[in-house]
Amino acid sequence: MNRAELKRRVCEAIDKNADRIIEIGDKVQNKPEMGYREFETSALIKVQLEEMGIPYRDKLAVTGVKGTIKGKRSLATVAVLGEMDAVTCATHPLADPVSGASHACGHNGQIAAMLGAAIGLSAIKGELDGDVCFFAVPAEEFVEIGYREKLSERGDIKFFGGKQELIRIGEFDDIDMAMMVHAQGNCPENTVCLDGGGIGFVAKTVNFIGKAAHAGGAPHEGINALNAAMAAMMCIHAQRETFRDEDKIRVHPIITNGGELVNVVPSLVTMETYVRGATSDAIKDASAKVDRAIEGACFAIGAKCEIKNYKGYLPLVQDKELSRVYERNALMLPEPPTVRRDVDMTGSTDIGDLGHIMPIIQPTVGGFVGNLHAVEFAVADKRRAYIDPAKTMAMAVIDLLSDGATEALAIKDSFKPLMTKEEYLNF
Repeated sequence: MNRAELKRRVCEAIDKNADRIIEIGDKVQNKPEMGYREFETSALIKVQLEEMGIPYRDKLAVTGVKGTIKGKRSLATVAVLGEMDAVTCATHPLADPVSGASHACGHNGQIAAMLGAAIGLSAIKGELDGDVCFFAVPAEEFVEIGYREKLSERGDIKFFGGKQELIRIGEFDDIDMAMMVHAQGNCPENTVCLDGGGIGFVAKTVNFIGKAAHAGGAPHEGINALNAAMAAMMCIHAQRETFRDEDKIRVHPIITNGGELVNVVPSLVTMETYVRGATSDAIKDASAKVDRAIEGACFAIGAKCEIKNYKGYLPLVQDKELSRVYERNALMLPEPPTVRRDVDMTGSTDIGDLGHIMPIIQPTVGGFVGNLHAVEFAVADKRRAYIDPAKTMAMAVIDLLSDGATEALAIKDSFKPLMTKEEYLNF
């Protein structure tokens, strides 16, 4: 069967199930869960895979689910990814009233598009020359570090990012390339952004350690850890003019514990921050400056500090050949999108880590209003956000895995990894 007929059948199946796909996206949106806690989302995905007759494995990196449609030949494997986790945005109208979690990053759209692609490709099982993996992955948002430390201490995870952990435990070893979509904030229009970059980061938790004393009766006997933290913030601010524009350095600390009682000089204050940047060298340089600022502020106040650095994410590099396959199929939609190139993400993502060892793409798509991670973020057009990306990814898979999987194998052969898996894990 030729590619055009396969694509017609896949898109027909997606259109026939459009209401179901939209319902999936809405269900995920209405039940947001934080990273490594996506148990209800994982259960919903398993039900959908079972209904399609797609065998799967679950509990991968705690909550991950991986289903596979086998081809008539297994010459290459393409993964379609969807992230399950939410962010904390308690004032969002669809936030969970207990946890404050909300899908203010549009991951519900990713799950809908991934399962929509699975619905479409289920209509042509056994017709391709390769395998398709539908992979629901946990914990893209690098948050709740204390909770993840506990999971690590129990041995449930080693790395805090979901894709990082899945790389570590070998769940990407049988995959040759991967694709997923992401919401483009403030973009209700029919738009696809390709080949954008993203910045990496290192995460820090800092304990400022002072000495408690009566805040009214004997403050001179104390060492104020909060003053040390505030001084550290000012010292970090004083470094900003040394950050080069092209390095895209971002440092954004928050105080998660500001003291024990108002009438006690704070003896323990905790800060969390990211140090983001466009390259690993720039991140390393800025991270050292931030550490120096913190240590210097503590010296000035007479406090001590404990700085913990956590493995963050690497910068995002997308495969241009894989992007071209996606673009070609996006332009085949009945209402083709406007294509924009090199629109960089302002944040960080762990698909950047995956992109260092295999070809990946993460096009950002329109159909959304409001800034990402903000109270005004919402789905404006569910067909743009859920249905069109499902069709585009499914048709892209057909191109990659038809005719002896020639396009997939060409992309695989031409790809030059920035790191091997072993180098990545050591790094």
